[in-house]
Amino acid sequence: MEKLLKLRVFYLFLGLGGGLFTPYLTLLLVDNGLNSGQVGALMATGTLVAILFQPVWGIVSDRYHQTRLVLILSVAVPAGLAVFYRSEYFIVLFAVYMVSTVFSSTQAPIADSYAIAAAKRAGSTYGSIRLMLSFGAAAGGYIGGVYVSSFSVSTIWMPFLLFNLLAVLVAVTLPKEAEGNAIMAQSFAQGMRQLLGNRIFLAFLGGSFLVNQTMTAFGTYFVLAFQSVGGSTQYAGIALMLASITNVPSMLVASRVIGKIGRERTLLLAALIYVFRWAIQVVFPYPAAMIGVQALHGLSFGFFLVAAVEYVSQTTSADMQATGQSVFNMVFSGLSGIVGNLLNGVLLSQGGVQLMNVSCMISSAAGAVLLIYVARSSRRQLSAAAEGLSAQTEI
Repeated sequence: MEKLLKLRVFYLFLGLGGGLFTPYLTLLLVDNGLNSGQVGALMATGTLVAILFQPVWGIVSDRYHQTRLVLILSVAVPAGLAVFYRSEYFIVLFAVYMVSTVFSSTQAPIADSYAIAAAKRAGSTYGSIRLMLSFGAAAGGYIGGVYVSSFSVSTIWMPFLLFNLLAVLVAVTLPKEAEGNAIMAQSFAQGMRQLLGNRIFLAFLGGSFLVNQTMTAFGTYFVLAFQSVGGSTQYAGIALMLASITNVPSMLVASRVIGKIGRERTLLLAALIYVFRWAIQVVFPYPAAMIGVQALHGLSFGFFLVAAVEYVSQTTSADMQATGQSVFNMVFSGLSGIVGNLLNGVLLSQGGVQLMNVSCMISSAAGAVLLIYVARSSRRQLSAAAEGLSAQTEI
């Protein structure tokens, strides 16, 4: 129980820091003289470099048992570099974002490997731990809006640094290795071949990519898009808070939904809600609608994330847990982040909010199609396994 409490506090501080800083990072960069196209290019390039390092973090964690060290670095390094976002030089901003992303990109898979193992050991659920990140992000989003309205976006790195340092202090007290992770019995290359040789898993990754690339339109460009249709930064903070806080009940309910309809169908359900979410913004491109539609964030992103993390945990072997989550994160946050930041940045700059929202709706729908294949294929596999077991029993 003590470990569950530490993980929840860690997720809370992580959410507070990310919730108040990340949504306003684009505003900070624009304030420093960049346009939305440059912001997209900067973030896409940084994410590309981060993807190349993802397998390294998985190997360090699984083979060399340095899970805690990797987790600490993933929080401490971005926090320490945040002060340099005050620079007006593109090369400095590029270097800071690139290095920060290399380290921060491993936060999710490493923290999730801790959370899944701790939840299983305590008879709890991953969602009940992960919801604290959403709660922190909700509070952080609101705090960020108030902070930018009251002070200056140029100093928003200061509370980000504070909350990240508090998260580091908690991470130092965690066990060196996530419980339940077995010793790596096969090479990284063998594990990757096993994962990527699974067509259903590849379809799952493809669906995750198409669905989550749309989230850059929210996570990276929401404040800019909201301002472009007449919204204020303070109301943008309220929208971000609403989106994050809906994750809290969704994280709690997700495990029950998964228990009733399965991981694959929960993924499909979340993808369809994504389509509906973007369709509303296509039909009603107004500030009030952009705020109200965030009530669907928990049912879309929250359901999808919990189901996806548990799906990966179920699909990968015990000795490849951190690596499996890293592969998923490479696609879910990495590749989708690159494409999403570039695509949505260009669409917003050249065609405005409406064109970006239409693109997101189409992408989510394409992802849902792939997840239909995943759900049907998984159901056929279960039926075949059940028939094989029945035949063995009769013999």
